[in-house]
Amino acid sequence: MKRVFLMALVLSGCAKRDRIVVGAKNFTESDLLAEIVAQQIERRTQVPVQRRLHLGGSFVCHQAILAGEIDLYVEYTGTAFTAILKQPAIADPDSVYRYVSAAYARDFKLRWTAPFGFNNTFAILVRRADAERYGLRSIADLARVAPRWKAGFGYEFLERADGFTGLATVYGLTFSQPPTAMDLGLTYRALAERRVDVIAGNSTDGQIAKLDLVALSDDRGYFPPYQRNCAGVARGTSPMRRETSMPEAEGVVVVRGGARGFVQQVTAGRHHLVADEPVASGGTDQGFGPYELILAALGS
Repeated sequence: MKRVFLMALVLSGCAKRDRIVVGAKNFTESDLLAEIVAQQIERRTQVPVQRRLHLGGSFVCHQAILAGEIDLYVEYTGTAFTAILKQPAIADPDSVYRYVSAAYARDFKLRWTAPFGFNNTFAILVRRADAERYGLRSIADLARVAPRWKAGFGYEFLERADGFTGLATVYGLTFSQPPTAMDLGLTYRALAERRVDVIAGNSTDGQIAKLDLVALSDDRGYFPPYQRNCAGVARGTSPMRRETSMPEAEGVVVVRGGARGFVQQVTAGRHHLVADEPVASGGTDQGFGPYELILAALGS
């Protein structure tokens, strides 16, 4: 997760003002990552940081960075590929990353960093008791019970190219009534209170374990890869480069890892660690997980 900090420093070189404005989407993980980026900029430079957290969904943040209202925010490759660039979903993470990097530089004058090394995809979630009762393991299994169930989804999931419409087509999903549109933060409460029977969350959401939910496997590979990256404006003069007193080599962190799999080799000077995802999230558990690194960073 140190890569988050390094990329923030690099991309802030694009800012046009005497401060860095860090934005975030309207959910907890985005706010947390933005706060980590902001704290590291403040810690390592003399540049003031303004936070604009919980701005809104992907489209709101994208328009904000194009308008110069924010200088950087953390984004998903899959979201950029399908929702912003309107491309049909594909499964290869290397191809998705190369495409969004080139398209953002060409069309928006924005720069993408290298992947952070973990995937945070959409997760179709049901209560564990229901999954066990009806033998639900995959989204394909959901089609058997969907005609008797109610669904609740966030506004963006209902509108996106990689959202509900395509999902329903690929898996043949028809619910007892049109899905209820609600704020993303309310979907978990609605599921827990049995007001709906299925929701779409994010695979790294803490509420999945807290509420004892089951994420159904995407056995037909509908969702594209959503590697976590940081997008920043690539224009103007950096207030960091003008004002920072930090030596050039200080704080340089090198992260090596392929786009396939989640193992990352992290080197900072003479120090070295390995980062990975747990097995339950598709990794091989060879090192610290993303949230363990976040907690360690906040405590350091």
